Amino acid sequence: MGPSSNENSIFPDSKPESKYPPWIKTFLFALQISFVLALLIVWITSNSLQESKSLWVLFFYSFPSEFLIATVPHEPVLLYFGKFYQPLTVALVAIPSTLLTEILNYSTFKFITDLRIFTKLKEKKAIHKTVQFFNKAPFGTLWVAGITPIPFYPLRFLVVLARYPIHKYILAVFLSRFPRFIILAYVGYKIQIPDYLLIALFVALIAIANISILRSLRTQKRKGKPDAA
Repeated sequence: MGPSSNENSIFPDSKPESKYPPWIKTFLFALQISFVLALLIVWITSNSLQESKSLWVLFFYSFPSEFLIATVPHEPVLLYFGKFYQPLTVALVAIPSTLLTEILNYSTFKFITDLRIFTKLKEKKAIHKTVQFFNKAPFGTLWVAGITPIPFYPLRFLVVLARYPIHKYILAVFLSRFPRFIILAYVGYKIQIPDYLLIALFVALIAIANISILRSLRTQKRKGKPDAA
C-alpha cells in the first residue's frame, strides 16, 4: 500500500470543500480570538470580578480558561465557587460554557490546520504515528484526559488532525468534564479552602503551564540550530 493511501486513512477528508469563502472563515477566526481575549483582559483587570460570587462570572470564566492552550487555570475557580454553591450547581453552570469553548477550539484549530503552512506538518511521521495511536481509542483517550489532571490541550489539536467528529468530541468532553467539575466543587464545598491558598494554587498552575511551554520552545530551538548551521 502506497504512502498516499496511508495518509488518506489517517487524515480522512483532509481537504473538504469549504462552505464559506476564505474571508468569512478568517473573520470568524479573528472574532473568536478577540472574544476570548476580551473576556480574559476584563477578568484580569477587574478585582471586583475576581472576588465576585456571581455564577455569571463562573460561566464566562470558562472561555479563557478552556480556550486553546489555557492561559488561566479553571480548577481554583471551581474550588472557589464550590465554597458558596452546591457542587451540582457549579457543574451545571460551568459545563455549558466549557462545551461552547470546545466548539470554538475545534473551529479555531480547524482553521489553523487548513492553512497551507500546516501541510508539511501533517506529513511528518511523528504526527502520523500520534494520530494512528489516537484513532485506536479516541473516545476513551478524550474521556481519560478530560476527567484527570492530564494536560488536555494537545488533544484539541489532535481531534482536528484526526478529523474526529465534533459531536463525539463534545460528548466525550461532557462525560469527562461534568463529573470532574462536580468533584472539584465538592472538594471546595467540603474543605472550604482559604482564598490565599486558592490564589497560591492559581499562580502555581500558571507557572507549571508556562514552564512546560517554555521547555517545548527551547527544545524546538535546539533542534533547529544544527539545521540552521
